[in-house]
Amino acid sequence: MSDQHSFETLAIHAGNTADPLTGAVVPPIYQVSTYKQDGVGGLRGGYEYSRSANPTRTALEENLAAIEGGRRGLAFASGLAAEDCLLRTLLHPGAHVVIPNDAYGGTFRLFAKVVERWGVDYSVADTSDPAAVRAAVNDRTKVIWVETPSNPLLGITDIAAVADVARTAGARLVVDNTFASPYLQQPIALGADVVVHSLTKYMGGHSDVVGGALIAADAEIGEQLAYHQNAMGAVAGPFDSWLVLRGIKTLPVRMDRHSENAAKVAELLTRHPKVTQVLYPGLPEHPGHEIAAKQMRAFGGMVSFRVQGGEEAAVEVCNRTELFTLGESLGGVESLVEHPGRMTHASVAGSALEVPADLVRLSVGIESADDLLADLTQALG
Repeated sequence: MSDQHSFETLAIHAGNTADPLTGAVVPPIYQVSTYKQDGVGGLRGGYEYSRSANPTRTALEENLAAIEGGRRGLAFASGLAAEDCLLRTLLHPGAHVVIPNDAYGGTFRLFAKVVERWGVDYSVADTSDPAAVRAAVNDRTKVIWVETPSNPLLGITDIAAVADVARTAGARLVVDNTFASPYLQQPIALGADVVVHSLTKYMGGHSDVVGGALIAADAEIGEQLAYHQNAMGAVAGPFDSWLVLRGIKTLPVRMDRHSENAAKVAELLTRHPKVTQVLYPGLPEHPGHEIAAKQMRAFGGMVSFRVQGGEEAAVEVCNRTELFTLGESLGGVESLVEHPGRMTHASVAGSALEVPADLVRLSVGIESADDLLADLTQALG
């Protein structure tokens, strides 16, 4: 499919060719482990074993590459499996990474408890400040890692500016695009070398699948990643791939509604007397608002806020919501609420990435905005 098509068209059609046998307009679920060969080495379509390749996963990977504007897409069993493959592909013992001062707790745990034991060290920098990133780089830096918007403080990084820093340093720029989704933000077009996704979130969109993805800007990195994906084996299964493909088809309309609802939630919170700070890049007072407006189509469905009364008050707000379900993860059609300090970001306690104890994070769903506002109003008291 031509990459000249609009995002909405690519989301529905890229990788989703009609089944040649039956004409089915949805790719079949190839729930199969191995494939009959026509003589030794005589592979049909290149398929021999589903760890190496599976037609349903291939459809998803082609779709991922198309909607992110990359040369190669790869689908994994989880977002962290994708990150692990990426780091072991691009790094080696003695290498150095610059990581953000606000990031998903699982990503930090991977660096601090797993990759560091392999002989890779890291420096923490405020990636919203390109000068701070530049100062953190050294002659061993191989990767600069960015989340934008970041998790859970909704920080914004100027991707193009940090891409310049990475190029000057001879490092690869990796952008976790999970919070934005490729519909709202295109990191490769802004200079990123690899894009990371937790497919569990907005791409799947229905809280019914776990998956991860890497999209490479050039074919060489894509081949290196594909080699390691096969060698390490944490691939997405065919049914999971099918579920994500289905989710991506409605990604644009869902992200529009997520963004609309989140803007209304953020506006309500800014007026509430028990809220001391609202973190949402769509607010004009957000320090990254102008950059977000430049590099994003809209501002997304994630909102964080801080409350009067400290940690216990924040926990109580989480416990009192009714429509906002208390749970980890994000990006589903239903709204979720969580306390990052005790839940998704417990692993960063005591580090430079520790989150405020009075912080509440919302994943704003696509329900009626009026109902969501009423729920938050009663929960805040």
